[in-house]
Amino acid sequence: QLRCLLAKPKDPSSIPQDPHTSMGSERPEMRKRQACTGKEAPDSIPNQQGVESRGSNACCFCWCCCCSCSCLTVRNQEDQRPVRASQELRTDVPPCEESPTPTLEEVSAWARSFDNLMITPAGRNAFREFLRTEFSEENMLFWMACEELKKETNKSIIEEKARIIYEDYISILSPKEVSLDSRVREVINRNMADPSQHIFDDAQLQIYTLMHRDSYPRFMNSAVYKDLLQSLSEKSAEV
Repeated sequence: QLRCLLAKPKDPSSIPQDPHTSMGSERPEMRKRQACTGKEAPDSIPNQQGVESRGSNACCFCWCCCCSCSCLTVRNQEDQRPVRASQELRTDVPPCEESPTPTLEEVSAWARSFDNLMITPAGRNAFREFLRTEFSEENMLFWMACEELKKETNKSIIEEKARIIYEDYISILSPKEVSLDSRVREVINRNMADPSQHIFDDAQLQIYTLMHRDSYPRFMNSAVYKDLLQSLSEKSAEV
């Protein structure tokens, strides 16, 4: 009987089941796992957000770099604004002076001296036309502007015209800057705080001398002068 009892299989219901291995316990375990999985899923969202935030930071960094480059570009453009403003400042060229047609005697007198050329409007117009071909018309324009400034007596008008002349012909940022030595420029810069009608006298004399020595001899041999002289000679011969 003892052998039968030992050999007889036990009733499964009578065998105490381990709660960890039973089916009933597997369901709570699965629930726990699902719950853990459900908890881990939201936990992964911050990690993804962290990655995204790092990605956005990288984009932000790139954007900041681009922005900084853009800022530098804008800053450089702002630094160049004075240059561009000066280049665009009064780029319109003053018209030629009104003058009657010069006579043959007047045109012949231009060859005798530079003063004879510069003293008449017709002579200045002809010489200015030649300077334009040499891209140095600003010398004549500056000289003429200084002559106009000398005629002014109103202080506010003098200050305004002096400022315009400085920006047009003295400033190194101007495309119409005339060639002056450093000494003359320093004197002008000091006197611009309280300009007078004679503030540019030294500069005007320097440009006058430059035109006399450099441009005037070429003008006398230019087609501008020779054609004018020939046309007047032919008209005089016809009469």
